[in-house]
Amino acid sequence: MLTYILRRLAAAIPTLFVIVTLSFFLMRVAPGGPFDLEQPLEAKVMENLRRIYKLDQPLFQQYLTYLAALLRGDFGPSFYFRDFSIAELFAQGLPVSMRLGACALLLALAIGGPLGALAAFRQNGAADHAVIGFATAGITIPNFVVAPILQIVFGLSLAWLPVGGWNGGAFRNTVLPIVTLALPQIAVIARMTRAAMIETLRANHIRTLRAQGLSTTTIALHAARGAALPVVSYLGPAAASLLTGSVVVETIFGIPGIGRYFVEGALNRDYTLVMGTVVVVAIFVLLFNLVVDVLYALLDPRVRLE
Repeated sequence: MLTYILRRLAAAIPTLFVIVTLSFFLMRVAPGGPFDLEQPLEAKVMENLRRIYKLDQPLFQQYLTYLAALLRGDFGPSFYFRDFSIAELFAQGLPVSMRLGACALLLALAIGGPLGALAAFRQNGAADHAVIGFATAGITIPNFVVAPILQIVFGLSLAWLPVGGWNGGAFRNTVLPIVTLALPQIAVIARMTRAAMIETLRANHIRTLRAQGLSTTTIALHAARGAALPVVSYLGPAAASLLTGSVVVETIFGIPGIGRYFVEGALNRDYTLVMGTVVVVAIFVLLFNLVVDVLYALLDPRVRLE
């Protein structure tokens, strides 16, 4: 197992290198620049800015300079947020996004898994139809519709929760953003768990357990292990997406996470900010895919990692 993990980590290095290289040159190919404004700057000012941020160097030299800095853990200065480096921006925003994403993911697992299992055991019954209807609605209704509805109902009409703001991460301020992030994941996990559980309940070993007269709870625990495999596969990219922030949810609720940096960096041609977000997301995806593979081996003895 350890050998496999080390081998995967080593293989992730060239993958990350390719991602960084493609992102770097694609950003430079896109029209516009970080200092292009509606009212153009004076030529001397533009020249000084390009020299300060080393944009006056040949493109390949800029690339090598960025790679050298990245190896030291230096994401560089932000072109748009002039008083901050990319590392400082991420140090402020990433813990916020990770907290919201982790809570939303745990909530989705805690609700979506049992709902899917209930629907599988009550296939074609009222509970099954209710879960399918909820899951369909959760998948099809986007976050930018759910969030304002929750704000209107629980923030304005009932006045139970604040409609926005972070307030240092107070519990009341995190409830609505977490629920908004979790609802689509609950729907997806419920549907996946239902489909996997139905298939697992028809397996020969489950029929044997039923023939032995074991309780429904015992059978459900045995079936859950096999049914968890497709859910675990989904959790890899889902966790990476949630933990690196949601642009829509963080913007609507005024959350100071890193989700907004994705859009602001692209719109303002902030090269270092875009590259930093790409690197962070890529690292999360690679790590969570590795975790998924390891969990696969733990859940299914037939999987061999060597």
